[in-house]
Amino acid sequence: MSNSTATDSTEHTAVATASQAGGAWLRQSWRVAPVATVWALLAPLVAGALFIPQAWWLASVLQQAIVDKVPVATLQPTIWLIAGLLILRALISCTGERCASVAAEAVKHRLRSNLLHTLLQRGPFWTRQHPLGELATAVIDHVEALDGYLQRYMAAAMAAVFLPLLFVIAVFGVDWIVGVLLLCTAPLIPLFMALVGWGAESANQKHQRSMQCLSGVFGDRIRGLFTLTLFGQTDREVAAVRQSSVALGQTTMKVLRIAFISSAVLELFAALGVAGVAVYIGLSYLGMLGLSFSGFSLQHGLFCLFIAPEFYQPLRQLAASYHDRAQAKSAVNELEQLLGDLPSLNEAKAFSPSDSRSTAAIATSTSDLVPTDLPSASMTAQEASLLGQGLTVHPAQEVEGVGPEPVVMRVENLSLSIPDGTVNLLQNQSFTLYRGDSVALVGESGSGKTTLLESIIGLRPRVSGTLHFYPQAGSTAHTRTHDICFVGSTPFVAIGTVADALRLANPAASDQQLWQALEAVQLSESVRSLPEGLMAPVGKRGFGWSGGQIHRLALARLFLTNASLVLLDEPTAHLDAQTRDAVLEAILAFCSDRALVIATHDLVVAQRLDQQWQLQDAQLVGAPR
Repeated sequence: MSNSTATDSTEHTAVATASQAGGAWLRQSWRVAPVATVWALLAPLVAGALFIPQAWWLASVLQQAIVDKVPVATLQPTIWLIAGLLILRALISCTGERCASVAAEAVKHRLRSNLLHTLLQRGPFWTRQHPLGELATAVIDHVEALDGYLQRYMAAAMAAVFLPLLFVIAVFGVDWIVGVLLLCTAPLIPLFMALVGWGAESANQKHQRSMQCLSGVFGDRIRGLFTLTLFGQTDREVAAVRQSSVALGQTTMKVLRIAFISSAVLELFAALGVAGVAVYIGLSYLGMLGLSFSGFSLQHGLFCLFIAPEFYQPLRQLAASYHDRAQAKSAVNELEQLLGDLPSLNEAKAFSPSDSRSTAAIATSTSDLVPTDLPSASMTAQEASLLGQGLTVHPAQEVEGVGPEPVVMRVENLSLSIPDGTVNLLQNQSFTLYRGDSVALVGESGSGKTTLLESIIGLRPRVSGTLHFYPQAGSTAHTRTHDICFVGSTPFVAIGTVADALRLANPAASDQQLWQALEAVQLSESVRSLPEGLMAPVGKRGFGWSGGQIHRLALARLFLTNASLVLLDEPTAHLDAQTRDAVLEAILAFCSDRALVIATHDLVVAQRLDQQWQLQDAQLVGAPR
């Protein structure tokens, strides 16, 4: 029992600490758009302050028109002044809401940018450990959940602190009893908000988790729909998705129930407060409170009645927006749990769609982007995403004393292991690749061939080791991403056409170049036989095409690049002997002045290459150092 109590206490402390950190992070969001945010916070205060003279002049006009019988023509200047104040307050409120919307969009844009940068930086090894639906929910839904907090709650909280005090001071100048009534009833609203807030925040956290769970389940099932259909598991998975959907609906209704109940009770408190002021003023007019309370003029009474609803309005707005605060804090807590640390809002991280496009064109083995940074200050996001963390890029040069051909890559003391670190796949191995090298990487299944290739471009983490890459002469920051080309054993093809799939590697490629690339992989006749030709559609993940065709389509991208280092993982695994020999011949011809590494189990392929490196017992046998 004591252990359970201690565990619960620890968890409660951790949740409280995370909530405080999330609240502090939210409060710093104004720095993204300080000018717009400051005016969004000040606009309700200015508009509320202007209501005081508006209410006083309106009560004065009614006093003079009803009691003093002053002609309407005499009151027209005051009436126009009241109308002007109404228009001015409306304009101030409108500009404040506009600035709040601009500030909220700026914060969400920067947060999404930084989140995408963080996901790219952590790499596919990290992203593969989380369902795609969970990551999509973090970037889209969790960020969007901040909208209400940024647009409504921040301004409502500022107004709820200062405007009631300002209204009470104005009312005390007219009648101190009305001021006391307002002060006595006002604390009931924040007190009830605090009580409801605990339950609302807990319900919102459950709602966010249910939505995240449903997104992950749905996304994963969509990705594996073809496999589920083959194994006859679609009905069971549909039931699982339905169950997750029902759980989301239940948590959503709990959140809405709390929101509606709290709003109803808070409206009741505000109505009772206004009714109390109205009853007091009415009884004083009737003389039922004694002679000492009969000095009320119509102007004084109307002014107090005008102020009373406005006194509660900021508190009611805060109560209505309190759900937005709970939703935002829950979203921030979920982001912190997912990432381990909240992304900074102080500066925007560079990210553009072209980064992911270039990455997807070269790293065709997976749908994940390759998100790592390089130490070189001249690196672009494209270079960082392709070349991997810890890969040093040098100017094109020939390394003295290590060979007659220009060096493409040197690897020093490289160590690799499986994800949990229990099995070493490679231990302190060093090797050098020269231009013109053709290497067959052989070994038993599971020995680490694919891991070695993917670690070179940053798709897999390394235990230790440094990689030095020497780009070809004339390479620039805009072309250097094509200096390494990797085609994996399970290439990814997005929805589009054949031309779209090929031009991912080279957007400027002509139709003639596309046909030449298809000819190199023995796919041109198949594409020409299609009515649409290069415009033939390709479904998601190559739906409608055979595995061999999809693999060759991805392999054709190689011939549209100008890579100095080519890494291929089982490029001929799905081909018959005749097609294999033709494709291999085209690859060897294309890579005659490039460094080529092919991971293969096919002895025919291995024998066609100049060198054979064997992965055995965490050693790279046959690799030149």
